[in-house]
Amino acid sequence: MKDLFHPDLPFYHAQSDECAVFETAHAKGLPLLLKGPTGCGKTRFVEHMAARLGLPLHTVACHDDLSAADLIGRYLLKGGETVWTDGPLTRAVRDGGICYLDEVVEARKDVTVVLHPLTDDRRRLVIDRTGEELEAPKPFMLVASYNPGYQNILKKLKPSTRQRFVSIGFEFPAPEVEQPVVMRESGLDEARAATLVRLAGKIRSLSGMDLEEGVSTRLLIYAATMIADGMAVNRALETAIIAPLSDDPDTQQALRDLVAVLYG
Repeated sequence: MKDLFHPDLPFYHAQSDECAVFETAHAKGLPLLLKGPTGCGKTRFVEHMAARLGLPLHTVACHDDLSAADLIGRYLLKGGETVWTDGPLTRAVRDGGICYLDEVVEARKDVTVVLHPLTDDRRRLVIDRTGEELEAPKPFMLVASYNPGYQNILKKLKPSTRQRFVSIGFEFPAPEVEQPVVMRESGLDEARAATLVRLAGKIRSLSGMDLEEGVSTRLLIYAATMIADGMAVNRALETAIIAPLSDDPDTQQALRDLVAVLYG
C-alpha cells in the first residue's frame, strides 16, 4: 500500500477516517455512497483512493439523459460492421476496477435497475443485449456520490437504493485542513490562504441569503490560483467566488461587502 501523501498520488487531505472506511469497503466487496456538497472533495477522494489501491478508475458524470445503455454498452457501427462496445460500468467490471458514478441521482431511473445486482451479494452485471452475465471480480468496486442539498421530490435517491450502499458523509473541511489544501493546490502563501479560508467560513455561515450552498473548496482554489498568479484580489474573488455563487444583485453586493470587511 502506498503512503497517503505519496507524491505519485492525487493529493487528498483526509478529514477523518474516510480512507480507512473506503479500504474496508473495497476489501469486503461493499458498494460505497459519498454524500456531501458540491466541491468538497468527493471526486478527488475517489481519485486518490483508486491510485492508492492501484485500481483503474472509470468515472461517469451522471446527467438527465444518462441511461442504462450508456453504462453497460451498445452495438455501434464500425467499418461497416456492427460491433458491441462496452460502457464504463462493464469495463470496470471486466477490469476489476472502480466505477464512480458522480451525482448518481441525476441519472435516469433505469440505471438503478442495472446497479442493484451489483450492490448485493450477487455482484453480477447482466448484459441483455449480448446474453452475458458477468460476475464482478474481487477488486471491482462501485462508488456513487450525490449532493443531498440539491435533492427535491423529483430527484431523490430512493431508500431501496440508498440502503444498498455503505455511506460516508462529507462536509467542507475544517479551516486547519482546508488552508493547507488551498496552499498546496494553488501555490498561494500561508497568510493569503488563511484569509481566503476565513472568507469561506463567513460565507458558509450566512443565512437568509439567496445561496443554495456555501463557497466550495474548489472555488477557493480557483480564486487562490488566480491571486497567486498576480491577479488583483478583488477581481479574483469576483470571478471565482461572488459571480459563481449567485446571480442575484443584492446577494452579490452582500458578498462584496463581506469581502471589503475582511480585505479592507
